[in-house]
Amino acid sequence: MSEVIIIGGGPAGLAAAIECGKLGMPARVLEMDHCVGGLSRTVNYKGYRFDIGGHRFFTKSAEVQSLWEETLDEDFLVRPRLSRIYYRNRFFHYPLKPFNALAGLGPIESARIMASYLTAKWGSSRPEGDSFEDWVVRRFGRRLFEIFFRTYTEKVWGIPCSEIAAEWSAQRIQGLSLTKAVWNALRPGPGGTAIKTLIEEFHYPRFGPGQMYEAFTGRARRMGGEVLMEREAVRIDWRADRIEAVWSRDADGGLERHEGSHFISSMPITELVLRMEPRPPEEVVQAAKALGYRGILTVNLILNRERMFPDTWIYVHAPEVRVGRIQNFKNWSPAMVPDPRHTSVGLEYFCWEGDDLWTRSDASLIDLGIREMQSLRLSEPADVLDANVVRMPKAYCLHTRTYSKQMDILRRFLAPMSNLQPVGRAGMFKYNNSDHSILTALYAARNIAGAEYDVWRVNTDCTYHEEGRRPESQ
Repeated sequence: MSEVIIIGGGPAGLAAAIECGKLGMPARVLEMDHCVGGLSRTVNYKGYRFDIGGHRFFTKSAEVQSLWEETLDEDFLVRPRLSRIYYRNRFFHYPLKPFNALAGLGPIESARIMASYLTAKWGSSRPEGDSFEDWVVRRFGRRLFEIFFRTYTEKVWGIPCSEIAAEWSAQRIQGLSLTKAVWNALRPGPGGTAIKTLIEEFHYPRFGPGQMYEAFTGRARRMGGEVLMEREAVRIDWRADRIEAVWSRDADGGLERHEGSHFISSMPITELVLRMEPRPPEEVVQAAKALGYRGILTVNLILNRERMFPDTWIYVHAPEVRVGRIQNFKNWSPAMVPDPRHTSVGLEYFCWEGDDLWTRSDASLIDLGIREMQSLRLSEPADVLDANVVRMPKAYCLHTRTYSKQMDILRRFLAPMSNLQPVGRAGMFKYNNSDHSILTALYAARNIAGAEYDVWRVNTDCTYHEEGRRPESQ
């Protein structure tokens, strides 16, 4: 019997396995796919490497930073960041730089934005609701919300901004305001690592985030842990106060029962509950079914151009195209592209599993990506040498205005199970960055050894996710 059974071989699950190894506790990881990393995997297509979305490595946690650095050493690069918003055929820096934004929008629109901002801050019609829209309008004004927040946010989530929980915006952009952005533009700090800054540099593995989590896998195995691939957790046996076993199904359909004294789960919490036997109470089942996830698919293009745009990635706010974000992988790391004469980009489309984008053929999606790159004046069809498509279900937890009620039900149901700890983004239905997910996993492993961390408190009182310390150059 393995002492600890870990469901999921993403950043959280693998970090938990490493920590269990350090603590002398044997662990077995069950990963449903053929590769590790989950959403943070790196896809290798004919030597060209593509992320599923961009994955910067930055953290305020010294121990997470140390874990990353000791795992990859000199392959953990420091990379410059340039990200911009594409809107009305213009590029605007993001995080927003007021003078760049106002110059691009022109004096009339700029005056409207400032009037809207002043009204939101001190006017009598200041919104008091609890949605993402209300939160952003209070902080930036309605005009800036309509220009720089609504279109992209609704592309990502597929629902109106008025239905998205304000809690999500508070997590993602807490501490950032128009006045703070102006202050940062007017008073840039001195160089060095001591000041907090809107992230201008970040760490990144030489061969993409998948390199990190493949290395995590090697470390876990060397510490005596098992990492089993193509083992989907299809049933969780439980009784009133504990988990008894997890059943996995392999690629050939074979079932295996995994018993353990402790269980750490990074699988989607909704799937965890819905796969429990005996069936949980109906209220719990309905709460799990009410929670949703957005999927993402990436159209990856290999282009016969040595250089493209200077950005690491671009947010596409233009409503006339469906692409939401474009990654320029050569600017993440030159090693992502094996031929220096070429460039590779990843076009990200946010969708629902089963919708018209998700069910399109790869050829149709590649054609869409090529046409949209042309319409955005970023490349021509003749530039494209090759392409592929990657689909990732349940990539993002959907935080509607009512999601917390369903989560309260699930947490009350799971709380008595003393040997189960959910961790990670999907496992906790929290919009964690990878460092937060890893930290929940480290704490969970230590709890098994006798510590008393509250993993649910990770990433509850953090400041703005884009803020941090400049990484040390290596």
